[in-house]
Amino acid sequence: MSTAPEVATHVTTAAEQAHPAVGAATALLDAYTPGERFLATPTRALLSEGGVHAHVPHDDRPLPHRVAATLAGARRAGLARPYVVGAVPFDHTAPAALAVPAAVRTAPPLTADPLIALPAETPDATDWDIRPVPAPEEYGAGVAAAVERMWRGDFSKVVLARTLELTAPAPLNIPLMLQRLARRDPSGYTFALPTAPGRTLIGASPELLVSRRGHQVVANPLAGSTPRSDDLAEDVRRAAALLESAKDLHEHAVVVDAVHQALASFCTDLTVPARPTLIRTATMWHLSTTVTGTLAAPDASALELACALHPTPAVCGTPTATAREVIRETEPFDRGFFTGMIGWGDANGDGEWVVTIRCAEAEERSLRLYAGAGVVAASNPAAETAETGAKFRTFLNAVGAEL
Repeated sequence: MSTAPEVATHVTTAAEQAHPAVGAATALLDAYTPGERFLATPTRALLSEGGVHAHVPHDDRPLPHRVAATLAGARRAGLARPYVVGAVPFDHTAPAALAVPAAVRTAPPLTADPLIALPAETPDATDWDIRPVPAPEEYGAGVAAAVERMWRGDFSKVVLARTLELTAPAPLNIPLMLQRLARRDPSGYTFALPTAPGRTLIGASPELLVSRRGHQVVANPLAGSTPRSDDLAEDVRRAAALLESAKDLHEHAVVVDAVHQALASFCTDLTVPARPTLIRTATMWHLSTTVTGTLAAPDASALELACALHPTPAVCGTPTATAREVIRETEPFDRGFFTGMIGWGDANGDGEWVVTIRCAEAEERSLRLYAGAGVVAASNPAAETAETGAKFRTFLNAVGAEL
């Protein structure tokens, strides 16, 4: 176990936010190497260096308690401001991949760095072997079966996912994938995190689960989506239609209500807008609601709030226990870290935790891509299959692959 001192964390002043150092954030992106931890959010860019000071153990204690104890131990060992960084799986009983790095460098967000507008390199032409698991028609049949059960009243929503297994003839270039993801959607949440020896969870999520800064809490649930179009007029039409879609508005309202209920016991002055707005990524439009509040109990950490929210109906369904069972019965794979959460937290309880979507697990020559869609009684199997296909485009673009 290394006890190297942490690189001092710089607090950005208002003047620096207005005129950030050119290249500060992209320098961290350029410095990333597999095995380290990179995370870029709308508030900062973060890169670990020097390996791991301590891993968060897996035992019977609640995860926030284990993380708090690990951070406290790092402080006693001499780290001035230790961070925990990493990933939590969809199954909260499975081991998390969380660690306190030996050193951390931070910078302003990627969007504050003009150099992020420079294009990433084009990936080398690769003869990818692509295998869908399950096959699209099998996925559609699973959606249809879920819809039939909903009409019988068994449950009201489930999120069903499918995967693409990509195999390359040569080792993967993970830093280039990260560059392409970050430069395509710099305002999102871009990450590359080790989850096991030789395995990296990499992606660009649009969805903040929850953040805490002092007493201020923010959650940004997304539910209800439609693919973008390259034609401007059609793209605007799709966005407008999403804002009026009864099916998508219902799906979104279920998620927002769950977030509201989960945060109500922690917060005062909780503000929940009556109607959603839209956010966009390079490939998708999403219905979005920003929920804000003030902590009533100042000792509740960002991770404790995240664990109270996870999994929201946006990634699991409702009722939660029934939706989990439907997922286990329908999906022919283990989700692992997909639809879990990734993020960072400090010893003061501040942090940002993000829903793990638009991601892949990378090993030496293989990628497993994940995409899911919210299924409600009004869902159409072909439309949900097409939605997952559109969501795959985020990562397929990063590696230069096509379905």
